[in-house]
Amino acid sequence: MSLETLTKSWEPMSYGFLDASAKREIRRKTLKAIAVPGCQIPYASREVPMARGWGTGGLQVSCTLINPDMRVKVIDQGADDSVNAASIRKFLARVSGAPVTMDTLEADLIQSRHRIPEEKLREDQVLVLQVPNPEPLRPVQPNMSIARQMHADADYGRMWLQLYEQIVRSGRVMQGASYPSLVNGRFVMTPSPIPRWDVPKMDMAAHLTILSAGREKRLHAVPPYTRVEPLVFDDVPFRVEDHGRLVCTRSGARGFFMNEIPQEDGTSSFEVSDSELGVKTIHRRDGDAARIGETWYTDGEMAQ
Repeated sequence: MSLETLTKSWEPMSYGFLDASAKREIRRKTLKAIAVPGCQIPYASREVPMARGWGTGGLQVSCTLINPDMRVKVIDQGADDSVNAASIRKFLARVSGAPVTMDTLEADLIQSRHRIPEEKLREDQVLVLQVPNPEPLRPVQPNMSIARQMHADADYGRMWLQLYEQIVRSGRVMQGASYPSLVNGRFVMTPSPIPRWDVPKMDMAAHLTILSAGREKRLHAVPPYTRVEPLVFDDVPFRVEDHGRLVCTRSGARGFFMNEIPQEDGTSSFEVSDSELGVKTIHRRDGDAARIGETWYTDGEMAQ
């Protein structure tokens, strides 16, 4: 026996950038998060070539799940061509050899910052959401030790009080992004800074959603076909943003979540936030072949 037989050839880095030990741990913690929907699971967040707070949690999960046959799509606030999305997409392709795509229907793994695509996801697709702050109790209980105990006791009275105070002071719930939601009737989670428009998309969805916060070293998950209910009072129903009547000035798409663009004359124009859906709509309008999948919303109304 020689030393050469006990070693392997030197490699500049492990497949998918993360070492085998890191990927094993993230896989174990992800399985635990799936088994206990909505529960925050701590993990040893590793260093990646990106600043904390810019998607390191989602990137670590993607590096763990990715394989050479998996098509990858990366979204930043709905756009595929932003600097953050392009950088992460290029990095994942480089460390894995996996093909990339901007089409939601073609993707196997979708990493997103602050948005869920407008086209419905399938059972064979995985959505990874970047989460800057995974703790929904932080605004009402800054002591994280006490917050963990409150989760264990299912003590969410302070969150209900916070929503009640918003209604009393403003006449409606002012919570916008990161709307607190009850998962599987047990744990309250913050569904990343997605707008209220996207929260109903997680309820009984066919796909697996993994939410990871690298800076906070925690992840949680929503398994397929799991109940996700935003916290609401019986006499104050949950309402999404009123974007159903808005029309995209570039594509003509209507009834989807829009980005508001202020104009010099003081007015505003709107563009559909899901950039790839806008591109598909333009191609279809111009007579080109473009396959648009079933969408969560139709004319601003959530499909039942």
